[in-house]
Amino acid sequence: MSHSATHVASENDNYLNHEKGLWSWLTTVDHKRIAIMYLICILTFFFIGGVFALLIRLELFTHGPTIVDSAQTYNKFMTFHGAIMVFMVIVPGIPAIFGNFLLPVMLGAKDVAFPRLNLASWYVFMSGALLTASTLFFGGVDTGWTFYTPYSVSTSTNVVITILGAFIMGMASILTGLNFIVTVHKLRAPGQTMNKIPLFVWSIYATSIIQILATPILGITLLLIGAERMLGVGIFDPKLGGDPVLFQHFFWFYSHPAVYIMVLPAMGIISELVATFSRKTIFGYTAIAYSSLAIAAVSFLVWGHHMFVSGQSEFAGILFSLITMFVGVPTAIKLFNWIATMYKGSIRLDTPMLYAIGFLFLFAIGGLTGVFLATSGMDVHFHDTYFVVAHFHYVMVGGVLMAFTGGLFYWFPKFFGKTTSDTLGRISWVFVFTGFNVTFFPQFILGAMGMPRRYYDYVEAYEGLNQVSTVGSWLIAFGFIVALIALVKGLLSGEKAGPNPWGSKTLEWMTPSPPPHDNFPETPTVTAGPYEYR
Repeated sequence: MSHSATHVASENDNYLNHEKGLWSWLTTVDHKRIAIMYLICILTFFFIGGVFALLIRLELFTHGPTIVDSAQTYNKFMTFHGAIMVFMVIVPGIPAIFGNFLLPVMLGAKDVAFPRLNLASWYVFMSGALLTASTLFFGGVDTGWTFYTPYSVSTSTNVVITILGAFIMGMASILTGLNFIVTVHKLRAPGQTMNKIPLFVWSIYATSIIQILATPILGITLLLIGAERMLGVGIFDPKLGGDPVLFQHFFWFYSHPAVYIMVLPAMGIISELVATFSRKTIFGYTAIAYSSLAIAAVSFLVWGHHMFVSGQSEFAGILFSLITMFVGVPTAIKLFNWIATMYKGSIRLDTPMLYAIGFLFLFAIGGLTGVFLATSGMDVHFHDTYFVVAHFHYVMVGGVLMAFTGGLFYWFPKFFGKTTSDTLGRISWVFVFTGFNVTFFPQFILGAMGMPRRYYDYVEAYEGLNQVSTVGSWLIAFGFIVALIALVKGLLSGEKAGPNPWGSKTLEWMTPSPPPHDNFPETPTVTAGPYEYR
């Protein structure tokens, strides 16, 4: 038992009030406090990225100039929206917030394996994020979030500062992944074998493996762009003897696994929500657990499907097309098992479960349209059109943000010891879910009609569907505002939550809400699987 275990005896003592003052937060090594600091920062970045999304859709409301006067300004909006949402919200979001808070408690541990490294990774992440965000005030950057060469080595905007920030955030990602893997292997409670850990832990574990193996590739690629811009070394720029397709190989070798860095933790949340709100033991626990590792493994072998039109060989195109189809197998296993868990379950449609069902619907559309893009013949037509934008957002926003919001409502009582308004939560879901489909489904049609992505202007034939899409973005914004009101209202005046308001079976619900500083008065012993409903 640690030196502060004596505090646990006091019923009112918890991680939030264990120590007082801002300095105690900024120097804390408590994984739960670090998770809350990530939560505040990532929600702030989400707001900023969302504002840029609304500006993009507002500009596209009519053909011709609408609110901005140049294509370069529009490109800056698009770059900031993409870079903020990918590198500062969706990639770190679920592992940094829910992973940090829940992983040790689900394992019956007092903290992560390296608490000081955990705090350091928050500072590293914030340094990189603020560095990238600072370019907002210095003329911005207009390359798109993918920093494609040769444009990113020739544009006059602040590419070097932006990629340095992304490089630093990648370091935080590696440190967090390392910490989580060691925690899972070394700090499990007595009796908790790998086949008894919750599925959320499995998903974070698989994600951490990808973070450690894939993120260095992105780091090296970003450094090479910096070297080319500042030193004139010919790596990607054809004028200097470089090869821009080499950049695409490097970038997508990281960025396709990065899709699963974003999606796997979301799948972990869905496993928890479906089991709890169906009141059933999860169907096919082992299959779901190992499918996370299978997705992690296959994710490294499919990057070439982003490059069907880059001039790679026909054999490479066929090979990448086939391997990409294989990713659908472990994903389909998860979807089947979640639906089988719900079958004949006593389903309660509380806010978290509504967001979980929203995830199943939207992610299925995102996954199935991915099969279109994995087919090289069809991809030639859809490449660089709004079809790709719609597919990407159905997977990322429809998948990750649906799960993230559902997880936030689900674990809010555990985080803060207060309950949220279920009525406001359901209203938020209606607007987010409806708005999402109104925004992005027309973009599949626009893409099939041939509307290119990343364009500031378009022909008049595309205007009607673009206007529908823009109205949908306002519905999404309203839904997230309602969700925020529900969470803030819960924080300020929510009823006191008991240790286990949802009747869940995993270990984190066996502690008081909010948890004490040391999580458990004494180390628990695990004797059954994590979802044993009787």
